[in-house]
Amino acid sequence: MSGQIATWFPLCVGLTVVGLVFSFLAFRRRGAAAGMRTAAWALLPLAAYLTGALQALWTIGTTIVGFVTSLVFSPLVWAGVAVAGVSVVLFVASGVLRGRALSRDGERRKGGKGGQASKEVPAGPAEAPAVAGGRPAQTGKPAVEAPAKRKSDDDFSDIEDILRRRGIK
Repeated sequence: MSGQIATWFPLCVGLTVVGLVFSFLAFRRRGAAAGMRTAAWALLPLAAYLTGALQALWTIGTTIVGFVTSLVFSPLVWAGVAVAGVSVVLFVASGVLRGRALSRDGERRKGGKGGQASKEVPAGPAEAPAVAGGRPAQTGKPAVEAPAKRKSDDDFSDIEDILRRRGIK
């Protein structure tokens, strides 16, 4: 570790000195703001060395490079990547199949394509059985009518319906 400290110190001091020279030139040519900004950047290499951040950055960099080189050159790692890819494909395929199964079950319960016929409801009050009290029973019609079939199947029909409901022409 002391060998690394000895090699990094001159480099950091040199970068800081060169940066401070550029800072002085920037101060004279472009003003105080540019000179101070350049000085701030120039002091960063020395600060990174003195705080030990330079060693941490070096360790992070070597770890990343080691991981990437082992990923690229190891067939065992590529086998792991392939297994992970198969896993992702299976997750996506199972989600699609589950969605289809859920939609098919929903259609069966509603009496759609599943083959079960829905119960017919009497059409008017004359055909409806009487309830105690002389009133006809409810006919099973929903309280809110379903929207009428759309006249056109273009992409803007949904937007037109919304605008029509809000009173905008």
